[in-house]
Formats: sequence, C-alpha cells, structure tokens
Amino acid sequence: MSVQATVTFKEAVRFEAVADSGHTVTIDGPEAAGGRNAGFRPMELMLLGMAGCMSLDVVLILQRMRKQVTSYTVHVTAERAEDPPRVYTEATLEHVIGGPGLDAASVQRAIELSETTYCSGTAMFAKTAKVTNRFRLLAG
Repeated sequence: MSVQATVTFKEAVRFEAVADSGHTVTIDGPEAAGGRNAGFRPMELMLLGMAGCMSLDVVLILQRMRKQVTSYTVHVTAERAEDPPRVYTEATLEHVIGGPGLDAASVQRAIELSETTYCSGTAMFAKTAKVTNRFRLLAG
C-alpha cells in the first residue's frame, strides 16, 4: 500500500505538510532555531500519530464488540534520549474512556488488540521505546 505526503518549505523553519487525505498541518521548528511556534514540532506529530492510531483502533474494536463509546481521551507522556538522534525511549498512554455499558475487560482487550495487532504507530514506536498503556474507565 503506497502512501504519499508532501512537506513544503514556507519560511525560516516553518513547513506545510499535506498527506493523501488532503489535510494540511503546519510544522515549525523550535524558537531557538528560528521557529515562531506556528505549528507542531515533528516529534510531537509522531506522538500524536501513535495516540491517534491507537484511539481509532480502540473505538473501532469496541464498536465491533457492540460497545458504545461516548467519551475518549488519550493522554501521552514520553521521554526522549539525551543524545542525537534523540529518539523516544519511553511512552505512556493513558486512555480515559466512557460509555454506557463499557466494562474494564472489553476496554483492556481492545487496547491489547490495538497494541499487539493493529496499531502501526505503536509497532514503530516499540522499536525504540518502551510503550505502556493504561486506562481509566469513566462511569457510564
């Protein structure tokens, strides 16, 4: 499966990125490098990509289980190596999820399936980082 994206220089260290979906995101470097905080840092996008990949998987898996999700937030904290290329070495995802009739066993199973089978983002992260998932189930 081929995927295409384009990143175009705009000014200083700011770029515009467009993917196959047609959506655009601004990427900007740190202020120390001339950035103006006008967009995401590239490494932030990697974290968001992993969290988004898992979120999508978990919701779809729960829907296939005929479970209703009415709220879902993933909080990500991560650590990077001190030396270049400063890859992520640890990442913790806290899934905060709610819905009528949701039970801990179903949520745990959905997270496990995403992490071990479906989420490409987690699979790539796991090559350099210890990825930990935990969840908090909100009342109905």
